Amino acid sequence: MGEIKVPELAESISEGTVAQWLKQVGDFVEKGDYIVELETDKVNVEITAEDSGVLTELLAGEGDTVQVGETIARLEAKEGASAPAAPKAEEKPAAEAPKQEAAPAQQKTVEEVAPAAEAPQQGNQKQWLIASPAARKAARERGIKLDQVPTTDPLGRVRKHDIDSYADQKSNEQKQQAQASKPANPVSPSPAASENSDKPVERERMSRRRQTIAKRLVEVQQTAAMLTTFNEVDMTAVMALRKRRKDKFFEQHDVRLGFMSFFTKAVVAALKKYPLLNAEIQGNELLIKKFYDIGIAVSAPDGLVVPVVRDADRKTFAGIEGSIVDLAKKARDNKLALKDLQGGTFTITNGGVFGSLMSTPILNGPQVGILGMHKVQLRPVAIDEERIENRPMMYIALSYDHRIVDGKEAVSFLATVKELLEDPESLLLEG
Repeated sequence: MGEIKVPELAESISEGTVAQWLKQVGDFVEKGDYIVELETDKVNVEITAEDSGVLTELLAGEGDTVQVGETIARLEAKEGASAPAAPKAEEKPAAEAPKQEAAPAQQKTVEEVAPAAEAPQQGNQKQWLIASPAARKAARERGIKLDQVPTTDPLGRVRKHDIDSYADQKSNEQKQQAQASKPANPVSPSPAASENSDKPVERERMSRRRQTIAKRLVEVQQTAAMLTTFNEVDMTAVMALRKRRKDKFFEQHDVRLGFMSFFTKAVVAALKKYPLLNAEIQGNELLIKKFYDIGIAVSAPDGLVVPVVRDADRKTFAGIEGSIVDLAKKARDNKLALKDLQGGTFTITNGGVFGSLMSTPILNGPQVGILGMHKVQLRPVAIDEERIENRPMMYIALSYDHRIVDGKEAVSFLATVKELLEDPESLLLEG
């Protein structure tokens, strides 16, 4: 009797949630087949079988939290065991699941799940159910069994819109049943009950990642003495430099020259001048970091993530822009690995891409500083006592932990960032 255990996931991750069993009791499992998908705080992991045999027992259900090293299933390993004979030609399943290479455990991001999973056996036939990753995720969050969802796809594939349509249909059926079961002269309910019963709602389970984001944001606000200071940057010089150099820059480096490289360079220079903003608190000590791994907050399908540009102080403008483009694409495609998200020393977040004019960013603990960028907007600016011009202006915000960073240092840091951005050529001189 073999045991399927939760493997070592990654540093600082000791547990996960069973997102989906890819095999069921009674299924024959080849060595290397994916058995279960676990959802962790940052990435998803698929556990594979280390032996061939028949799955005899599942010790954890979908949605259960499991610890590293915990036995979650049992496998009756058989020497020389082989997969069941293939079905006859007339019983050939509609589509076969692709073979998986053997691996002890493979990290997968949120929506990268196995392209096919087995449906329950019907009689002596084994039928394969194929669903897109988005459909599997939607079904899992809504508690819907994939084999109950009708699909119009000629190959029987279940898509996300099939899940949405099925969920809407079931919701309407439940409403009609509730209306039909109401008594002819119902007792008047309380105002709260009346308001809730007649309005459409949708209940979704929070993903483990969303729960982790919520927990950490609350923890930061409860443990850090967080304050925010503001300034504004005249973006005229940066925009003029970009306009002059963007075509040549793209031709030379095959990446576009954006704002983020300027801000990253300015932040690194300011951190060198004010090192406590590149530190963290560990007990009664300060850990002042002499390296500059800058987190760039980006929006991903399951919420905000902060991949890290490593050694930003050693990268050129093109190197920074290329790293950001690669990390943002991986975030959108849910292909970020744990190493992409760990170990940042300071964070930059850009709410301006969504139209934000001003905000107070929340610290990305255990970091003690985060810079918020905002929308560039033309505003009248006094040039001197006699002249006013319309200039492209951006509000910037620095949230900081007042436990180790004083107001003078925080304000001076932000002023330094402003000065460097308003004289962007000076960034080339910063070592």
